Amino acid sequence: MPTLFVAKSDSLQGWASDVGLTHHVYKLGLSDEDDQTAIATLNEEKCAGRSDWALLGAQPTSETDAADVLQRTARKETMIDPSYYPQLRRAQGIFKVKIANVENHFMVREALEGQQIKKIKLTPTHIATYLLRMASG
Repeated sequence: MPTLFVAKSDSLQGWASDVGLTHHVYKLGLSDEDDQTAIATLNEEKCAGRSDWALLGAQPTSETDAADVLQRTARKETMIDPSYYPQLRRAQGIFKVKIANVENHFMVREALEGQQIKKIKLTPTHIATYLLRMASG
């Protein structure tokens, strides 16, 4: 069964921050393998020229077309164009995440579930959950 996963690379985040993108860049991918094998593959292939990818979140999915998943997520968040940034070495699925969108997502979700609305301190795991929900539709 295919797996949706979100990964981060500390060196890629440092580079993105240095060039003025943001510190919050994450890789969203769809793999036919399990999540740990997918991350090992990213590191072996040096996706985006990096070999320090770490898994933040994953979930099984019935999706089979990675382009559809990326397009669905790109409606809400900005997918970084690898042809504009040669440093990415043609890696697809790297998103620049707006923290305000993530905060709003969780606050609206709490409101709809009838919980008391409170501001949360966002962690990379929260951002991974948000990206997985956007990718799932």
